[in-house]
Amino acid sequence: MKVVRRIADLETAPGTGLVPTMGSLHAGHRALLAAARRENERVVMSLFVNPAQFDDATDLAAYPRDDARDLAIAAEEGVDVVFAPDADELYPDGFATWVEPEHTGAEGAARAGHFRGVATVCLKLFNIVRPARAYFGQKDAQQVAVISRLVRDLNVPLEIRVVPIVRDADGLALSSRNVRLSPEERERALGLQRALHGAVGASDPVAAARAALNGLAPDYVETVDLGGATVLAAAVRVGSTRLIDNVLLEGDLA
Repeated sequence: MKVVRRIADLETAPGTGLVPTMGSLHAGHRALLAAARRENERVVMSLFVNPAQFDDATDLAAYPRDDARDLAIAAEEGVDVVFAPDADELYPDGFATWVEPEHTGAEGAARAGHFRGVATVCLKLFNIVRPARAYFGQKDAQQVAVISRLVRDLNVPLEIRVVPIVRDADGLALSSRNVRLSPEERERALGLQRALHGAVGASDPVAAARAALNGLAPDYVETVDLGGATVLAAAVRVGSTRLIDNVLLEGDLA
């Protein structure tokens, strides 16, 4: 496995699958990497904590980082190249061109500037790596919707692949932020996935999920269109930790 820090040193090749990550890898990332490995001749994983998508400097500073562990996981999953640039490599002095997506849903409204950072860095990665496919997790449903629209609207020649949510044994959607939860907070957090799953099949799933959150105050509960599928998505705060989750209402993610 090769680790590349500079854009000039990254070689492009046909048949490449790209898995964009911010590190702190877990089984959900392993599922993305495994899907990319099955479907492509070459797998590139980006490892970059993107400062442009954080609307809270404290949240950025607290984001867990362990490059040695992440690189070991990438090697185990058969990644060919890890692109791990510094911030100055992607945002050099004088950088002033941003992608400003519209229709970012309640997640975008709750996180000012977040999807500008996500869309900009993803477009840069697509242009740098030139993949045939890029892999994203269902858990970040609104991100999937934004990036899929970017690819469509700007005629980016690649396929977006969506990998289903990976959950821990207790049902909590895997997230790098889960390590911040105390045992009591984790038990409370399980109410999110229970409320969402319980609302599937309801005549008004948004209202049903809201009613079942049992004291968890949501940033939002909404449906998100992912092209061939619709999911019921929500975000809640448990203590100081913000968690997102969603469940499939109809359609197919494949």
